[in-house]
Parts: sequence; C-alpha cells; structure tokens
Amino acid sequence: MVSLPICPLCKAAMPATSATDSEFFPFCSERCRNVDLFRWGQGKYAIVEPLSPDQLVEHFEDELDDEGY
Repeated sequence: MVSLPICPLCKAAMPATSATDSEFFPFCSERCRNVDLFRWGQGKYAIVEPLSPDQLVEHFEDELDDEGY
C-alpha cells in the first residue's frame, strides 16, 4: 500500500498528485516552503558527515591538548 505524501514541515497529508501538480512539493504550501528556507538561512539545519572512529579519536585528542591535558 502506498501512503499519501506528507509535508515534512507541518506533517499535513497532501493529495496523491501533489508530486506532479504542486509547485511547492515536497511542501504543502508556499508558507511551509518559505519557513524551511528561512530555517536553512538561519543555520538551524546542517548537513553533517559521519565521523569515522579515527576522526573521533583525533577530535578528542585535539580537545584534550587544547585544555592542557
């Protein structure tokens, strides 16, 4: 069973045709699209790459060095 698309911001269910018919997709409205854009602009979202175990060790060693340990 395929579920209806859901707006990632307000969680409103959208019509099944919204992916092809809506200029705001994946959002339900211009308001939700603008709120999301505003949040990106304020730095509330970030794309973070996962750290490997070696990178974590290096990060914590650097922090300890900075604190004089």
